[in-house]
Amino acid sequence: MLRYLTVPVTAFAQNCSIVWCDDTLDAAVIDPGGDLDRLLAEITRLGLSLKAIWLTHAHIDHAGGTHELAERLALPIIGPHPGDQFWIDGLPQQSQMFGFPPSERFTPTRWLADGDTVQIGRCTLDVRHCPGHTPGHVVFHSKEAKRAFVGDVLFAGSIGRTDFPQGNHAQLISSITQRLWPMGDDTVFIPGHGPESTFGEERRSNPYVKGN
Repeated sequence: MLRYLTVPVTAFAQNCSIVWCDDTLDAAVIDPGGDLDRLLAEITRLGLSLKAIWLTHAHIDHAGGTHELAERLALPIIGPHPGDQFWIDGLPQQSQMFGFPPSERFTPTRWLADGDTVQIGRCTLDVRHCPGHTPGHVVFHSKEAKRAFVGDVLFAGSIGRTDFPQGNHAQLISSITQRLWPMGDDTVFIPGHGPESTFGEERRSNPYVKGN
C-alpha cells in the first residue's frame, strides 16, 4: 500500500510529499522545492530508501532543489511533461527573482505524458497531464490509496494561478473537470499548498469550479 508524508518546504510553504511502498520501504519525493536536509532527515527517520524524484511542474518552489538532490544521491528525475522545458531552463532566473537559494536547470531522466505510470516499490500511480497552471503540469494518482498529488492545479477552495507565462485558465478548468473529477468524489488530493480536500468537496463548494 502507498503511504505518504507531506512536508511543507521553502518560504512558499510548498507541500513536498514523500511517498513510499510500505512493503518495500522504497520511496520517491514529489516536488523537492528546497529544504533538502529537512526532507532527507524525514526519510531517514522513516527508514526509507529514496529511489526517485517525481515532479508535477517546474516552478521554483516545486523544483528548486531537484538538481542538487539528484546530484547528491544519483537519483533519476521523473517528470514533468516536456511542456515545462522552458520553466526548467529558467530555474536560475526564477531563484534570483523570488529570493530562493541558487537553483540549476536539469534534464529529466524521463519525461511524462498523459496515461503514463510511475512505480515505487509495489505501488503504481497513474500520470495525468493537467495543463493550465503550467503547460507541462502532471498529476500522480493512486487508485488503490484513493490519493492524488495534484501540484498547483487545484487547492481546497481555490485553483491554480494562470497569469504566469503560458498559463491558460480555460485549459486549467478543463484539466480539473476532465482529468481530476473522473478520479472519484472520494479521492483525497494533496495540493501544492494548503490543506488536503476531496474532489467531491471541491465539486460542491469550490467557487472557481462549482457547476463545472
